[in-house]
Amino acid sequence: MNLPEELKYTKDHEWVKIENDIATVGITDFAQNELGDIVYVDVESMDEIIEQDEVFGSVEAVKTVSDLFMPITGEIIEFNESLEDAPEKVNTDPYGDGWMVKIKITDTSQIENLLDVTAYKEIIGA
Repeated sequence: MNLPEELKYTKDHEWVKIENDIATVGITDFAQNELGDIVYVDVESMDEIIEQDEVFGSVEAVKTVSDLFMPITGEIIEFNESLEDAPEKVNTDPYGDGWMVKIKITDTSQIENLLDVTAYKEIIGA
């Protein structure tokens, strides 16, 4: 299982890459593997400030639908539009072409609440 050490993680299986005040977010390799073949990614809250842990969208797989939770309070400023035509990128490249949203962080103190790779591995039993 691929878990890049430079990323932050959430208990809800999102990964977060912090660059200045912008966070790029997707779901982890573990999450995409558990969900199975992803057929649709839905993000309804563009250009809105969403609080940490609130739902900002969903991922639909062949067998189930799973909510996406904001890892950090901020405004969704970009959606990976390539997922509209190729949602399977979340399965094939969850940390690269399968990213989901970019967030302008409004509360940088919340970065401290995110998990490092060691803490995330404990949650998933890796």
